[in-house]
Amino acid sequence: MAVQPEGTPCWADAMFSDIEGAKRFYSDVLGWTFGESSSEYGNYTQAYVDGKAVAAVVPPMPGQEGQSQWCLYFAAPDAAATAGKIRENGGEVLMEPMQVGDFGTMCLAREPSGAVFGVWQAGTHEGFEARATPGAYCWAEVFTREPEKADTFLSAVFPYRMKQMEDRAVDYRMFDLGENAVLGRMKMTDDFPPEVPSYINVYFAVDGCDEAVARATKLGGVLRFGPMSSPFGRFAALSDPQGANFSVIDITTTEGEMPKVKDV
Repeated sequence: MAVQPEGTPCWADAMFSDIEGAKRFYSDVLGWTFGESSSEYGNYTQAYVDGKAVAAVVPPMPGQEGQSQWCLYFAAPDAAATAGKIRENGGEVLMEPMQVGDFGTMCLAREPSGAVFGVWQAGTHEGFEARATPGAYCWAEVFTREPEKADTFLSAVFPYRMKQMEDRAVDYRMFDLGENAVLGRMKMTDDFPPEVPSYINVYFAVDGCDEAVARATKLGGVLRFGPMSSPFGRFAALSDPQGANFSVIDITTTEGEMPKVKDV
C-alpha cells in the first residue's frame, strides 16, 4: 500500500485504562483481533480484521489517565514541517514530532477550536491496511462549535479543497483531496452538552448498523444518536464503556438522494 497523500486520514488509536476490556468490546462489536502488545512502545497493541491492521489500543502513560478517546492521524510527508504549519495557523503542538523506531514519526496537536488530532509521517508503517470494509475505518468528522476556526486551520495546514453542503438545517463541510472527500466537519448544535469539547468522530464500517448497536449496548456501550439511514449509509453514534466516542456505519444500506454541495 502506497504512502497516503498529505492530509489523508491514515491511522487511529485510543488510550484505555482497561486494555483487556477495550479488546473484548471492540472484538465483539467490530470483529477485531489483536496482535502482541509491544512493551518497547508502551504496550501499543494493533487491531486487525482479516489479518489487516485497522487501528490500535494502548494503555495511558503514567499521569495521562483520563477519559478514553479515539485519535485520528493525518498523513504528512514531513511531520516537523506540518508541526510548523500547525503553530503558524493558530494550532497547538501537544507532542513534538517523535520518531517511533522505523515505523514512522508521530506528532499530536490541537486545532484552534479544540479538537485533538495526530500527524503521521510513514516509515515502515503506512497506516490503515483496510478501509471501508466491515471492522475497518470508513470516515471521520470534526465536530466543533467554531467551524470558521476549524475550516481556516485545516485548509491552511493540509492541501484541502472545501465543499459546503447546501442544507439550512446543518452546517456541514467536506474536505477533498483530488476528487475524493476525505473528511467532514459538522457544527455542533445545542444538542451537545456544553461540557463536550470539539472532537474528531471516527466511523468504523459494519455489516449491519442495528446489529452492531445491539452488540455495543449489550456490552455497556451507550447509544448517542441513531441508528439513522442516510444517502451515505445507515449509521449510529456510540460511546464505548470507557467513554470513547465513535460511530458505526453500514455503507451498503443507503436511503435518500445525495445532498447538493457547492465549492467554497
